[in-house]
Amino acid sequence: MSNSSTPEARLAELGHELPPAPKPQGVYRPLVITGSMAYASGHGPLRSDGTLISGKVGVDTDQQGGYDAARQTGLAILATLKSELGDLSRVKRVIKLLGMVNADPSFGQHPAVINGCSELFAQVFGAERGVGARSAVGMGSLPGNITVEIEAIFEIE
Repeated sequence: MSNSSTPEARLAELGHELPPAPKPQGVYRPLVITGSMAYASGHGPLRSDGTLISGKVGVDTDQQGGYDAARQTGLAILATLKSELGDLSRVKRVIKLLGMVNADPSFGQHPAVINGCSELFAQVFGAERGVGARSAVGMGSLPGNITVEIEAIFEIE
């Protein structure tokens, strides 16, 4: 990948397709922009066909399944950013991710699951701009039994 390619071009090179930007399922905005900061609400693993990846890691799926769900969640966040910003090149850097894993209490590899999103952002925006601070935690359940939920904060131009 060339450093001069756009985030959208990197997505295409990686063979990823953005799902439709998710619509709010409650009283909130998918993205709030204030000044040079963009706050993405919690997103789930939305596929291009509009379905969500569901299941508890350690029960219904394994660590790789969780990783794949986190990557798909990252694509959903990117879809929201593109919808709201018009161009992913406006993202200056990833500031912070909070990754929540729907996991069996005995599962302890939450960071390895959330790497699915973190590694995607590093590939799309580059190692310097695409890697920020992060938390990865386990949850007893998530809405609709989705496998992961991730919220993010970005600095934008």
